[in-house]
Amino acid sequence: MTRRRAVLVALVGLLALAVGACDLLPPAGDAPLRYRDEVFTGVTVTNDVTYGSALSQTGVPTTLRFDLYRPTGDTETGRPLIIWIHGGSFCCGNENSPELVDQANVFARKGYVSASISYRLSAQGCTAVTTTCVESIIDAIEDAQAAVRFFRANASAYGIDPDRIAVAGTSAGAITALNVGYGTPVPGNSGTPGVSSAVGAAVSLSGGVIFTSSIDPSDADALLFHGTADTLTPYSWAQATAKEAGKDGLQAYVITWEGEGHVPYLSHRAEILDLTTNFLYNTLDLGS
Repeated sequence: MTRRRAVLVALVGLLALAVGACDLLPPAGDAPLRYRDEVFTGVTVTNDVTYGSALSQTGVPTTLRFDLYRPTGDTETGRPLIIWIHGGSFCCGNENSPELVDQANVFARKGYVSASISYRLSAQGCTAVTTTCVESIIDAIEDAQAAVRFFRANASAYGIDPDRIAVAGTSAGAITALNVGYGTPVPGNSGTPGVSSAVGAAVSLSGGVIFTSSIDPSDADALLFHGTADTLTPYSWAQATAKEAGKDGLQAYVITWEGEGHVPYLSHRAEILDLTTNFLYNTLDLGS
């Protein structure tokens, strides 16, 4: 651990204690501790599983799929689930985004089930703020909510706990994850109707919530990683997200990287993995 990172983690811990919260502190317990430590050596990956379908903005039927990551040989039947959502300005990218594949494997070795999802994209996406951009964001949110519903309805088949589902994403995927966490009221018709889309936690790398008016006290707590020099998703978005969540009594932790730009995953990988592990363990109450 570098001195800079060690100091940052220590300050985060002190801040958590100062405000009476411990969501970012490492869980206590002897190693190996499931969901904190990597207790499995192998990961079983199942690709291209369908979770829904929806029409694109041009009216083309789009099949929605996910890649599933599970700890090899695990017999636990009530595991937490993380749904990972890729970035790409809502026009590009896919579920094989390298930072998501890395995290999905790491958390599967810790005992989680991970699912990296596809969602509807548009040709223009959000390269500019247009009607198409807004519709693209809404499409992504609807599809991600459908993924939550799919797994909640099929929890026993995938050996997950339907009450311990988290969403996480990068850039456009982070925007989507936060808007799912904050219960954006656009359930849509992408699949598995009549089931709750609520989640227990949201994690954002270079994202921010768009529809702040949808935040209420029943929504998820969030962890946001963001660089102050991000020119694609401004740091002010993360600050505004935390401020609005705090008004409703929710925890929204912003991990600030001074002078960093958009999605600096590799340079902060260990820190992201450590703090995400702590946050999810505590927020989803995995000790019980």
